[in-house]
Amino acid sequence: MAKRFTVTTALPYANGPLHLGHVAGVYIPADIYVKYLKAKGEDVVFIGGTDEHGVPISIKAKNEGVTPKEVVNRYHNIIKQSLKGLGVSLDYFGQTSSKGHYETSSEWFTKLSDDGVFREEVSQQYYDEENNQFLADRYITGDCPECKKEGAYGDQCEKCGATLNATDLINPKSALSGNKPVLRDTKHWFLPLDKFEPWLKEWIEEMKPVLKANVYGQVKSWLDSGLHQRAITRDLDWGVPVPVKGGEGKVLYVWFDAPIGYVSFTKQLLEKDPNRNWEDYWKKDGDSQLVHFLGKDNIVFHSVIFPSMLKSMGDYILPQNVPANEFLNLEGEKFSTSKNWAVWLDDFLTDFPDKTDVLRYVLCSILPEQKDADFTWADFQAKNNNELVANLGNFVNRALVLTTKYWGGVVPGRNELTDLDKDVIVQLNAFPNKISASIEKHRYKEALSELMKLSALGNKYLAETEPWKLIKQDEERVKTIMNIALQITSSLAVLSVPFLPETANNLSEMINLEGLKWDALTEDNITEGHQINKPSLLFQRIDNEVVDEQRAKLSQAKDAAEAASKIVEPQKDTTSFDEFQKMDIRVGTIIEAEKIKKAKKLLKLKVDTGIDQRTVVSGIAQFFEPEKLIGQQVSILVNLSPRKMLGIESEGMILMAENNKGELQFVAPQGGSDNGGVIA
Repeated sequence: MAKRFTVTTALPYANGPLHLGHVAGVYIPADIYVKYLKAKGEDVVFIGGTDEHGVPISIKAKNEGVTPKEVVNRYHNIIKQSLKGLGVSLDYFGQTSSKGHYETSSEWFTKLSDDGVFREEVSQQYYDEENNQFLADRYITGDCPECKKEGAYGDQCEKCGATLNATDLINPKSALSGNKPVLRDTKHWFLPLDKFEPWLKEWIEEMKPVLKANVYGQVKSWLDSGLHQRAITRDLDWGVPVPVKGGEGKVLYVWFDAPIGYVSFTKQLLEKDPNRNWEDYWKKDGDSQLVHFLGKDNIVFHSVIFPSMLKSMGDYILPQNVPANEFLNLEGEKFSTSKNWAVWLDDFLTDFPDKTDVLRYVLCSILPEQKDADFTWADFQAKNNNELVANLGNFVNRALVLTTKYWGGVVPGRNELTDLDKDVIVQLNAFPNKISASIEKHRYKEALSELMKLSALGNKYLAETEPWKLIKQDEERVKTIMNIALQITSSLAVLSVPFLPETANNLSEMINLEGLKWDALTEDNITEGHQINKPSLLFQRIDNEVVDEQRAKLSQAKDAAEAASKIVEPQKDTTSFDEFQKMDIRVGTIIEAEKIKKAKKLLKLKVDTGIDQRTVVSGIAQFFEPEKLIGQQVSILVNLSPRKMLGIESEGMILMAENNKGELQFVAPQGGSDNGGVIA
């Protein structure tokens, strides 16, 4: 292994929180790798941060009436805290809007410009005369030349998916003023990737033995299609200013400055460290291995574009590997932030504050290493109950409880070994190398499977020897059995660190043993006479009601997003008066309201409809306190088919309206009305 490792994670865009797709694709495998390296005593810097420039953030800030910096700071903090809550041990989590990043990015651009790496060209771009500025693609809308639909952006039509140039739009309009923009000449700098193509082809072939097939295949396809120059500057006011003459009013394109963040963040991490220098982790003389973790949408940036930038800088190291992953889906569908079809990491940590290792385990077990994978709540429950509780947790609990029961927690010594004992010890000693080999090949599912095979070995050993039955006939034999079981337990405490850090810590506390090293694990990790602490359960079962609530939450969020999106959609198809008359909407009054146990968004309401008193389950708990709803008049659809939610039969639907902030309000008669009054 190298003397040093520089490990980076793709920089999430700072305009929203992380969902489980981001976590599975990037942060879980990266953190496993780093925790493993550190357990082996390697010198590692683990670098991440947020990507904070670009047009979407400018648009979001404008719509919210705040500065772009306020937007990125908000989401940077949310993302940072979520990763910390998941146990991701980044050494530094920086911001591309920081002063240090601006300085490093400017230094890179200036050097490459002075070295003649870039091309400078003048082209025509749309300009808003009222606002006196050039327009980025997302600030231009018009009719799509492909599907003819209104509202296409200057880079893509979101109706038909066509990739566009702004000049392709029919009837273009400025999103700033609404006026028709004009074309004006503007100068930009370009990175000539075509010049790097011969070198990149040789380099990728040299890397082929270590690259994952999906990474090599995507890069090979790009190179075979031929590379072209790529603009690295834009006419914007949010970003790193172009630091050379003629660059006034322009910034570095976000894709160019973002990967430089890996370097600038390393500088910021080590700027006050007297024992380490950032150059040791980035320059060729430092003997460091650079490994990028990312999703498949970032493969080209880290395997074609950033290596070209690094090579142009002269003395920088190149990536030793880019173990990119495919995408994670959710309940059979793609994650979609616009449709709110996502499990957000910060929401998960709120709903399951004691299940972070369960999430790490489940995501690692289904990592989309070579193809897309699928997260489902049923699988989450099953893997917790059938694997963590029934396998790993069960073995550890039996080993520690029996030791406590028979000898007060004092580790017994071993006597004469049987053939079975010897075989188990041989298998035990092989696991550190097996898991190491899988991790170093970036096969994290395989590595986790090996860890679980070790606990399965322990369960099988106890099942075959049955020490709880043998204790009355042969205590000396039981001492040997339990000693071996405790050696397996101690190895699990070390080998589970990369995957299940909280569990590993809890297990180390229970066996009262610290300082065990990965490479020093043997069949004698715990010595005779060692005192273990009181055991407790490592994992708890997850009941059906818990996952039912999460499915309901997911569906409600999707329904709300779809309903909100329909606000700006054309009206639905016309319906007949007779069809409308089938809807029986009445005035009602809430007479009882209470929260539903384990359901954060649902309230159980009893409504006097004038016809009867009926139960309605409504997803309004985050907007209203139950006690304040008593006496609230509502509009209720009374002839809706009943639907069971979390075991409660809901007998109607209360009509609500959503404002632009996503807040719900009652659609109710003004001035009061009699219960049962028909709304028509």
